[in-house]
Amino acid sequence: MTLTRVLIYGVPKRLLAACPVLFGILLVTFILMRVLPGDPASMLLSSPSAGDAELSVIRAQLGLDRSLPEQLWIYISDVAHGDFGRSHGTGQPVLTDLLERFPASLELVGLSLMVALSLALPMGIMAALRPGSIFDHIVRVICTVGVSVPTFVSGLILVYIFYFLLGWAPDPTGRLDVFMLPPPTVTGFLLIDTLLAGDGETFLAALKQLVLPTVTLALFVLAPLARVTRASMLGVLNSDFVRTARSLGLSDRKVIITYALKNAMLPVLTVSGAVISTLLSASVLVEKVFAWPGIASYAADALASGDFAPVQGFVLFMAAIYVVVNLIIDILYRVFDPRVSL
Repeated sequence: MTLTRVLIYGVPKRLLAACPVLFGILLVTFILMRVLPGDPASMLLSSPSAGDAELSVIRAQLGLDRSLPEQLWIYISDVAHGDFGRSHGTGQPVLTDLLERFPASLELVGLSLMVALSLALPMGIMAALRPGSIFDHIVRVICTVGVSVPTFVSGLILVYIFYFLLGWAPDPTGRLDVFMLPPPTVTGFLLIDTLLAGDGETFLAALKQLVLPTVTLALFVLAPLARVTRASMLGVLNSDFVRTARSLGLSDRKVIITYALKNAMLPVLTVSGAVISTLLSASVLVEKVFAWPGIASYAADALASGDFAPVQGFVLFMAAIYVVVNLIIDILYRVFDPRVSL
């Protein structure tokens, strides 16, 4: 089956198969938010001296005065029409908040993944070509440190060194310095919008703000990517077809890139899909450390204030992203190995 036929016939089937998964996530999230200790209506009251009348009004607005099956049915009907509820913290629809903040999170996660892959692949390949060497041991140490240090610790260390001590990094106060005006919003991605506006100064300022949070997230996922690349390359380099290619007199560069690396990419792709999920989860702490206005910090603030509509919308939104990411990874399987079926 060609890649075109895979996209035409395989993708819709995978998307339909994901619907029960999304419904199960919706159901579990809905129940968990209702069984958590505390009354959301009480947490949303602006005055601690408010009485039962005010509390009843808020419970009615939230639909908490109805039975649990009624609440679930109303929520499913609203989600089916694209209504994820309204955030009491921002006063906007949850879907609007998520779409406004998602470019900030995607910009951070996407750049972190690019940095991690650009470092992990060469490190893993070089370590596999020289097993037991000094470079191999250095890669192992970097991988061990990367998975051992939590993201908020490494983020705070980077802020202390490069902002507080050296003064090289800008204030960790979000996507742009408070004294700079953002460009007109076109895509929501600040780097792209500054380029479209032809504002080089703001582009450089936004890029500087991205450096420390990007490095923090990249260090966290660098370790699994480098380790899997090394292990996969070691297995492929010892295979028969690589020895045959070398016996035919092909150059090491061609053998490594054309034959070894292409066949070693499937495990790397598998881990990359899990790494993207890890990045989105770990970005909660990174966004808090660097005051990054992404969807993860938005959901964390909503959870702390008892505003469960944004939390439910965030979980369902992330589940849909995971489905799309896994689908893309499966399609890339087909690109690297035509024998793999979707």
